[in-house]
Amino acid sequence: MNRRTAIRRLATLYLTTASLAHAQQPKKLPRLGYFSSTDPVNESPRSEGIRLALRKLGYIAGQNIAIEYRYAEGTNDRAPELAAELVRLKVDIIVVAGGDPLVRAAKNATKTIPIVMTGGGSDPVETGLIESLARPGGNVTGITNLTRELGGKRLEILKEAVGKVTRVAVLYDPANLSSAREVKEEIPIAARALKLTLQPWEVRDADGFEKVFAALTKKRPDGLYVAGGGSLIRPNQKRIVALALKSRLPSMYVSSEFVDAGGLMSYGADLADSYRQVAWYIDKILTGRRPDDLPVQQPMRFEFVINLQTAKKIGVTINTDVLARATKIIR
Repeated sequence: MNRRTAIRRLATLYLTTASLAHAQQPKKLPRLGYFSSTDPVNESPRSEGIRLALRKLGYIAGQNIAIEYRYAEGTNDRAPELAAELVRLKVDIIVVAGGDPLVRAAKNATKTIPIVMTGGGSDPVETGLIESLARPGGNVTGITNLTRELGGKRLEILKEAVGKVTRVAVLYDPANLSSAREVKEEIPIAARALKLTLQPWEVRDADGFEKVFAALTKKRPDGLYVAGGGSLIRPNQKRIVALALKSRLPSMYVSSEFVDAGGLMSYGADLADSYRQVAWYIDKILTGRRPDDLPVQQPMRFEFVINLQTAKKIGVTINTDVLARATKIIR
C-alpha cells in the first residue's frame, strides 16, 4: 500500500467515525419553563390540562419535550429569582401560569426567550406588557381571559339564579391590582344597574379568611362574589368554598375549579379551551414563529357551571331558566 492510498483510507475512516459519532449524539429536547404563582398541588389542574393539550399536538413530556417547573408558592417576592433561574437554564419558552407580577418578572429577566401568558391578570396592553393584542411586540404573547370584564355578567347571573339577592359580599385580595380595580371601579357600575348593594371585604393573607367570613356573615349578605386572580385567592379555593358553605352563602366564582371544589356557580373562560390555546402558542413558537407575530387572543369559549349538590346543601333553588343556560351541571 503506497503512502497516498493509506492517507486516503485513514481520512475516509475518520470521516465515517465522526459522522457516526454525530448521528449517535442525543437530539436536544426543546425545554419549557413552567412558571406558576401557586404550588404543585393547586397548579396541577392547569399544568396537567396544558400537558394533555400538548400531547394532542404530539409533544410528550420526557420524550420529545422537557418541562422545568418553578412555583412562587403564593408569594410574588420570589418571582424575579425564579424567572432568572429559568433563563439560566436556557429554556426555549417560558409559560407563565399567573398574573401580571409573574409575567413582568419573566419579561424583566429576558428580552429574547418567548413568554406565553396563560390568562388572568390585568389588560396586558394597559399594563404595558404588550403593545397591542394584534401586534404584541417584544417577546410576550399568549391569552388574556377578560377576568375583570366579566364581573358584571357574573353579578347578573347570581341575581337571576338565586332571586331575592340585594346585598352581595365581595371577597378580594387588595394586593392584586386587577382584583382591586374590578371591585372598586368596574363591578360597582353593574351593581347599580342591577340594584345590588356591594359589601367589599379585603383578605390580605391566608390566615385572614376565617376572620373575614366571621365578620361578613354578621352583615347578612344574600350572596358572595369571589374576585379571582393573584397568589392568594386561587391557592385557597377549598378554604373559601368551605367557608361559603358553612355560611350558607350562594357564591359566584371566576372559574370552574371553585365549583368542582364545592362552590355554587362560576362563569368564565372555558378552561379546557384555554389550555388548547396555550398549547397552540407553544407549538407555533417551537416550529419557528416569533412571539411578536402571534396576536394575543381573548377567550373564544365560555363556561357557566352550576353545582346542584351545593345548592341543596345551602337550601337554594336555582332558577330553571338559568339552569337551562348552564354549560355544565354537577348533580
